Amino acid sequence: MKKSQVIAIVRTLDKSEVREFRKWLLSPVHNQREDVVQLFDYLMVANHLEEDKFLQKERVYRKIFGKEAYNDAKLRQTNHFLLKSLEEYFNYQINVSDEISTKIGLIKNYRRRNLLRLVRKNLDQTAGLLEASDLRNEDYYWNQYEYQQERYNYLSLLQKSSELELQEVSDALEKAYITEKLIWSCRLIFHQTIYRKNYDLGLLQPVLQMVEERNLTGEPAIAIYFHVLKAMTDKEDDHLHFEKLRMDIVKYENHFPRPQLKEIYQMAINYSVRKTNAGLATFQREIFEWYRQGILSKVLIESEKLSPATYSNTVTASLQVGEFEWAEKFIDEYKAMLPKKERDNLSHFSKAKLFFTRKDYKRAMVLLAQAEYHNILINLNAKSMLIKMYYELDEMEALEFLLESMRIYIRRKEVIGYHSNLYLRLIQFTKKLIRINRYDKEKMAKLRTEIQTANPLPERQWLLEQLDKL
Repeated sequence: MKKSQVIAIVRTLDKSEVREFRKWLLSPVHNQREDVVQLFDYLMVANHLEEDKFLQKERVYRKIFGKEAYNDAKLRQTNHFLLKSLEEYFNYQINVSDEISTKIGLIKNYRRRNLLRLVRKNLDQTAGLLEASDLRNEDYYWNQYEYQQERYNYLSLLQKSSELELQEVSDALEKAYITEKLIWSCRLIFHQTIYRKNYDLGLLQPVLQMVEERNLTGEPAIAIYFHVLKAMTDKEDDHLHFEKLRMDIVKYENHFPRPQLKEIYQMAINYSVRKTNAGLATFQREIFEWYRQGILSKVLIESEKLSPATYSNTVTASLQVGEFEWAEKFIDEYKAMLPKKERDNLSHFSKAKLFFTRKDYKRAMVLLAQAEYHNILINLNAKSMLIKMYYELDEMEALEFLLESMRIYIRRKEVIGYHSNLYLRLIQFTKKLIRINRYDKEKMAKLRTEIQTANPLPERQWLLEQLDKL
């Protein structure tokens, strides 16, 4: 059973969800099968979800059906009904978590039953909920549109044509669509930047024009995603839009749910990374501040868990701006939030990076040798550190071998998007540093120009420093 959908789902339940779902199962409205309750109770005992021996089908079957001969079809049926109950419970959770959507659904139901007094009562309540809501994201605007639509339907049934307020319905629809269009356009642009894909952005330009002409940047979600898009696409005034984006995030961050705010932070970070890769070193501090604020405010942390990518990127950002003490404290304090399987490797790698940045190469190499990196980009990052250490320690034989093996590794793994070029350029320029004649001023000047103009090139500063030492 260990690979069943039920096992995967129940492993994600927190303590309160376990309690609530058990109550759900005990209600005859939702479940009338005792075997389903017994299966759930068995799975929740001690470490039954953690050890494979407790998930053997025969063992589970005996616990539920006693000495009865094993019947695989019967166990599958029990499993099926538990899965069905879990999905129904999740649908219930979704419905009750959005009070406004629930109210609108109730209004539609009452309207179909022609219970107009109840429609009116719930319309008034929905208007109050919308006004009191802190949210100003796409969900809010779609709820606003559905509310205006139901208000229109109600007034139509009363035959009050003069009070229909069609403009409110149209305006609400436009705000909802514009917000959704801006959000998905941001995602498309970031995705095509990283993965080298070309997307048709459709009506984006007319939408951007409408935002400017109607001055819709007073709406929090429209303002934020508008400035993200303009920062990414306006080559002349991108910095001005990024400044406005930074101010709007501070101003409006309470108007977004945490997962969406996390995505907004990541968009600001990705813009800053692009600028850094293009040679604007001042944006390194910008990246660090976004990560630090995201960690301290827990925007980048979900349910006391931190993704390996966020952990690693936060360390990198702090080291790039010389925040060594903050980085060391972060590595130690937040490693417990990492997935258990990656915790030791990633914390060792991060400590190695810290020692490397401090020029403590001996301790860095010891830590790098202790870990196995299955993540392609972390593996390449580790190899990049070794390249620099071998070069600076003048271990040329080891360096030559590493450069070639890394080049083959990149070709074989087909590293995603622009990452392959970043590492291939490091290999290319390191080889040129090894082979160049330091007394040939013309070639030295040419190599300097190549390093200065190569874009993107995160290792530009290190390469120029090594060139200066020749």
